[in-house]
Amino acid sequence: MSVLFITGTSTEVGKTVVTAALAAAALADGRTVAVCKPAQTGVGPGEPGDLAEIERLTGVTRTVELARYPEPLAPDTAARRCGQRQLTLSETAAAIDSLADADLTLVEGAGGLLVRLGEFTLLDLAQKLDAPVLLVAAAGLGTLNHSELTTRALSSAGVRCAGLVIGSWPAEPDLAAECNRTDLPRLTGVDVVGSVPAGAGRWDRDRFAAAAPGWFTPGWSPLG
Repeated sequence: MSVLFITGTSTEVGKTVVTAALAAAALADGRTVAVCKPAQTGVGPGEPGDLAEIERLTGVTRTVELARYPEPLAPDTAARRCGQRQLTLSETAAAIDSLADADLTLVEGAGGLLVRLGEFTLLDLAQKLDAPVLLVAAAGLGTLNHSELTTRALSSAGVRCAGLVIGSWPAEPDLAAECNRTDLPRLTGVDVVGSVPAGAGRWDRDRFAAAAPGWFTPGWSPLG
């Protein structure tokens, strides 16, 4: 089994759509895919969350969600506020291990790298499973600082960054976005391995699945 964690430089940078794009690209390459979202916030019982969106865009049905909390907060805070227990590192790692028969298991975090998913962060989980992390970054102003902080945290923890993906690349990028695309690898030491067109998450499955493999650098693979 190959495991790839997906985190973002912040919230709302396109992690779910990038996760779906990774899944679609792997499926197009003939691989089997599973997706885990340890903690989902801001979604009530029975409501569609991020995993439902990934299934809609890709057709992947092997998915695992361990906890969901109604308020749109960091998972540990949301759990405390609604009186639910927090996820533990060991049970979350075990849930990911249960997907070992898939060629690729994608694990989408919540917010950024150090957001508490329960009693642990995504960084803790990546360390425990000795798996790389893909960083989803914004295109515009602020992304250089956020991206460098995150890649430095990964490096300090001994966790490999599998690449940077711009989660929402505008149809008409401004000067900041164009410069950032050049400066990100220079400042972080990590290649930009893909970019997803803004609005792609609103596409239908056929269009999304057909286009997704082309959003990543030729020859790059989440499977290493």
